[in-house]
Amino acid sequence: MLLTIDVGNTNTVFGLYQGKELIGSFRITTDTAQTSDEIGMKILQYYNFRGFHPSETDAVLIASVVPPAMYSLTNAIRKYFHLRPVIIGKDVDPGIPNHYINPREVGIDRLVNAVAAIEKYGKPLIIVDIGTATTFDCIDETGAYMGGAIFPGIKISMEALFMKASKLPRVDITRPDEAIGRTTVQSMQSGAVRGYVGALTGIVTDMKAEMNGEVKVIATGGMGRMMAEYCPLIDEVDPNLTLDAMQMIYERNRELFASRRESIPKCVEATEETN
Repeated sequence: MLLTIDVGNTNTVFGLYQGKELIGSFRITTDTAQTSDEIGMKILQYYNFRGFHPSETDAVLIASVVPPAMYSLTNAIRKYFHLRPVIIGKDVDPGIPNHYINPREVGIDRLVNAVAAIEKYGKPLIIVDIGTATTFDCIDETGAYMGGAIFPGIKISMEALFMKASKLPRVDITRPDEAIGRTTVQSMQSGAVRGYVGALTGIVTDMKAEMNGEVKVIATGGMGRMMAEYCPLIDEVDPNLTLDAMQMIYERNRELFASRRESIPKCVEATEETN
């Protein structure tokens, strides 16, 4: 069994694979203050809920855009699974040609997403990952990463409006049927969702004009499905794109996982510092 871990700015998503099948997934809040014991217990709680045992896990693969979260997370895997996790970007390359001026600036999640998107939907592609930030990633007809755009996520935008405008409340993110709001809440919701969809449409349209071939647009991330309902330029919604890409990277690099199991003495487990 493969355990994949996608560490994002807001949430950390765990996926369990039996072969190519995703047999379970869950998410926790990304918290850099958590100890390895806190993380380990949360993972074991899910395993217990599903009737799994840590010994059934053969490999652990991590993709992270939050470096401060990695120390406790990797120690949790070593301590509770007796496995050394493989980290994408450090231990294994995602295998996507990168045409960024400075390739190291690209978040590893953006390259990882491209692996599954190309495999599932062909190329060229635009991948729109709608989460804490919204990223637009362009894959050319050869399968190379061209570059993209980064836009504030809708939740960040709404939170900033609440924080900076003293008379405006927090509101649910939903689109009213009518563009003209009749209340403050309706006005904020209409502006937020319609404005966000307008931004998605404008950015995707401009990117398509700069790319060759019939470009498919794939949405992923926590808000991907909702925004796809309102943005006709989105062709497919794939909420498990990152996890599936990690499973593919695992299959392509199985030799790296052959000797990752280790035995950790109990005295180390008891005295390990994780902060």
